[in-house]
Amino acid sequence: MSGRVGKGADICVVGLGPTGRALAHRAVRAGLNVVAVDPRPERLWVPTYSCWIDELPQWLSHSAIASRIEAPVVWTKAERRIERPYCVLSKQGLWDALPLDGATVIAQRARVVDAHRVELADGTEVKAATVFDTRGQAAPGPRRTASAHGIFVAEDIAAPMVKPGEGLLLDWRDENGAGPDEPPSFLYSVPLGDGTVIFEETSLGLRGGMPQHELRRRTLNRLAAHGIRLRGDEPSEAAHYPLDEAPPKAGLGQVIPFGSRGGQMHPITGYCVADSLALVDTAIDALRRGADPIEAMWPWQARLVYWMRMRGVYGLGRLTTEQSIAMFDSFFTRPPRQQRALLSSHDDYTALGASLFMTVAQTWPFRWRYDLVGWTNRNRWVDYDFGRPTDIADSASELPGHA
Repeated sequence: MSGRVGKGADICVVGLGPTGRALAHRAVRAGLNVVAVDPRPERLWVPTYSCWIDELPQWLSHSAIASRIEAPVVWTKAERRIERPYCVLSKQGLWDALPLDGATVIAQRARVVDAHRVELADGTEVKAATVFDTRGQAAPGPRRTASAHGIFVAEDIAAPMVKPGEGLLLDWRDENGAGPDEPPSFLYSVPLGDGTVIFEETSLGLRGGMPQHELRRRTLNRLAAHGIRLRGDEPSEAAHYPLDEAPPKAGLGQVIPFGSRGGQMHPITGYCVADSLALVDTAIDALRRGADPIEAMWPWQARLVYWMRMRGVYGLGRLTTEQSIAMFDSFFTRPPRQQRALLSSHDDYTALGASLFMTVAQTWPFRWRYDLVGWTNRNRWVDYDFGRPTDIADSASELPGHA
């Protein structure tokens, strides 16, 4: 078909990932005329999404939570429990909590996205007073990147490392087989609420990221260290995306990037969904008032927070494993407000500044602080050679944790 859809919507949302679906859902609830565009709008999302429970907006149903962890564990030089409830979101539960009844949903790819017009692949044109682009980001290339490889393991098999109701937020124990002269990575492992636990080796801040074959090798090494044997056919997931997408410039009359495309990707943690959900109503309220949604979502305090976090991800991407452990050990001694300012708060710039300053000041030995702030080893790990995937795959099959 070709032509126009309707006489013009209040908003058109391009992309129906969790953030786009939430935006369309809340806009309908606010009484707006909504058109949503996605090539496969009925497809359930693939990635695993997690967050701190206190980040979620009050309007979101508790049915969106699949698994709750009251005090996740961080391993640096020792075990620490973070007394802040954490959760894994249910893909189906989150989907069901964001119905699009009342919206016009078009199952097509957007070919052109302009401020008031979206042209679809078949030539159809969607007119809207405001267009939100929530399609995510392109491949990172050499940018600062989050990379992860996750293996889904049955709860009973995972029990030696992660018991029901528990979770490893950051595990820096020396169990992944990486040497001191190799780029660092840590383990993230949480129960998903469906009888499985994900073990996900993760790298943050490297230029270009860490390849999947290396992350998988390290994950298998960790499991083997705890006597966990796998069949070899366990499902897995991969993540590889940029961390440095800046907030858009304010100004009416433009396409509004939203979600990871709109600067809501946390530069240090790689989290995006909870912050985006929390900002949905801010954007919609601004629209209804005739104000600029970008300016409403990104006041100067939030932009300053983003700038400071980017300084953190630059530092994180040039550290060794030993330095990373020392830095995180220092950070998790900070008071709860300062921890939250770095991990999740959108605009608490005073607490974040104190957190970053004290984390650097209390990282020992003293000379490592030069790496953190970029006075030395600014380009460490750039163009690091991780080897060929075939070599890693062959050696992985011989690991004691791989049956």
